[in-house]
Amino acid sequence: MTTTTPPSSNEPTAAPAKCRGCCLTLIARVLMGLIFFVFGLNGFLHFIPQPKTMPDGAMAFFGALMNTHYMLPLIMGTQVVCGALLLANRFVPLALALIAPVIVNIVAFHAFLEPAGLPMAAVVLALELYLAWAYRRAFKPMLAARF
Repeated sequence: MTTTTPPSSNEPTAAPAKCRGCCLTLIARVLMGLIFFVFGLNGFLHFIPQPKTMPDGAMAFFGALMNTHYMLPLIMGTQVVCGALLLANRFVPLALALIAPVIVNIVAFHAFLEPAGLPMAAVVLALELYLAWAYRRAFKPMLAARF
C-alpha cells in the first residue's frame, strides 16, 4: 500500500493564476476574430446596411473591386476564414499573417479615401500589432536572416 504525503507549505497546491498578458491576448484575439468573422460574413450575406453616401474615390475603388468579380469574395472569404481561426484559437500566427495585407488595405482605404472609418481601422491595426507581438515566437523563424 502506498501513501502520499501532503504537500509541504513551500509547494504550490494549485496551478498558478493566468497572467494579465494572457487575458489581454485572449481578449484581443477574440475581438479581432469577431470583427473579421462578422464583417467577412457581411460581404456575403449583406446584413449590415451600406452607408448612404461615400466619397467619389471610395465609390470608384469599391466599384472596381466589385467589377473584378473575384476580389471582393476573395477578401471577404479571407476575413471569414481568418476570423474563424482566431475565434477557434487554431493556426493563429497563420491567420495573423494572412489577414495582415487586408488590414494594410483597410487602413490605407480609410486614410486616403474614407477618413470617417479611420478610428476603427486604427483599432484593428492595433489589435494586429499586439497579437503579432504576443505570437512573436511563431514568427521568429520566418524573420531570421539566412545567408
